[in-house]
Amino acid sequence: MNVGIIGGGTMGSGIAQVAATSGCKVKLYDTNQTALDKAKASLEKILLRLIEKGRIDSEEKNRIQSNISYVDTLKDLSDSNLTIEAIIENLNIKKKVFSELESYVADDCIIASNTSSLSIASIAASLKNPKRCLGIHFFNPAPLMKLVEIIPAIQTSYETLEKAIDTISSWKKTVAVAKDTPGFIVNRVARPFYGEALRIYEEGIADFATIDHSLKSLGGFRMGPFELMDFIGNDVNYTVTETVFTAFYFDPRYKPSFTQKRFAEAGYLGRKSGIGYYEYDKDGKKVVGSDVIPNESAIQSDSEEFLKEQIFNRVLVMLINEAADALFLNIASAEDIDIAMTKGVNYPKGLLAWADEKSIDWCVLKLDELYSEYHEDRYRCSPLLRKMNRENKTFF
Repeated sequence: MNVGIIGGGTMGSGIAQVAATSGCKVKLYDTNQTALDKAKASLEKILLRLIEKGRIDSEEKNRIQSNISYVDTLKDLSDSNLTIEAIIENLNIKKKVFSELESYVADDCIIASNTSSLSIASIAASLKNPKRCLGIHFFNPAPLMKLVEIIPAIQTSYETLEKAIDTISSWKKTVAVAKDTPGFIVNRVARPFYGEALRIYEEGIADFATIDHSLKSLGGFRMGPFELMDFIGNDVNYTVTETVFTAFYFDPRYKPSFTQKRFAEAGYLGRKSGIGYYEYDKDGKKVVGSDVIPNESAIQSDSEEFLKEQIFNRVLVMLINEAADALFLNIASAEDIDIAMTKGVNYPKGLLAWADEKSIDWCVLKLDELYSEYHEDRYRCSPLLRKMNRENKTFF
């Protein structure tokens, strides 16, 4: 299969590596020669590291590299069977690129976008044949992350969807099919992990380190929300939150945080700037005990363990509620929602399976307690959870 990748950045070059490793002939396109040179040099380093770890040999390295060519004109992708765009998250720019690309590729070439939050239907509308278009959303770093969300637009043909699923599955990726709605599965369902943690901090309940430790020690999350926001970048994470909030007609469940906005405005972006919610050394490692703003006024009336349990339960039930609502609105199947969260953001358990474990009754009770305290629509319980509780049902 001939695969064209549009965009020589981290994501584009990562997808190129995945496709080339699977035996595809890949052309990586970018208008910026420096970006192409950087992508080529980066691949060399990555493959050498894999040799050092004993995961590939030099022959495999050469095979992967020989499968990728670097081009600087869009017309060079004319022989592609599949093209995946991974450029700036700007709808107008994507539409312009797709419209031009369509004039070069064959009628049966699938044209896909790696967008994480933009409307696939809107992107597809830029094509004369929108049936060939869909979303193929990889997670960073693409070679390591198992999950790929595939998002058919309302225009996408069944044949295009089936071909895309078969192709990405053949690349040894786990596929989750999602409805074309803001954030798809992962970037929608994961919002409370950041948003509720920020809200807890803003209420003065706990500082960054305490909240992070609560989620890691009690929930088994690999990174706490503030560590993860620093890893992603406060500018990037805030933009995604703002995009989802706007796209959902300002639903209060997705309301951005002033704390994160101010950190982004201050240039406290996280690891890439050396300072975020924590400070980082030159190697990007967190400096121990480096909360940028320790919350000395945090409520201390409860025991430390009880406080951590309250924090964990609050964030977890908000995540479960979001996952349940995604199922209620047919965003994806229960299986794909749980697969997406475990494979896309490395959650220790699928959220719907977690709901079964905690009990649906527990979920409804905790959400009603929050709503009773705040009277904010942010804490409304999903109708699906209420219905399941009445009928004594479980997700699995």
